[in-house]
Amino acid sequence: MEELKVILEKFVESGWDLISITSKGYLDGNGTKEDLIKAIEQADKECGNCGCEFDSLHKKFIQLK
Repeated sequence: MEELKVILEKFVESGWDLISITSKGYLDGNGTKEDLIKAIEQADKECGNCGCEFDSLHKKFIQLK
């Protein structure tokens, strides 16, 4: 799933600890899919409609998971 990897790499670059640390850990093989899903769902709840580039990425990730 190359598209998921690209999305996760963007999350790592975001600088927002909620999604960057969890995404980096998952990409490095140190995190669980469950923790990643929880973090992205939380990020979408907190900031899923602010108008930033990550709004659509949260939703795309949730759709692809």
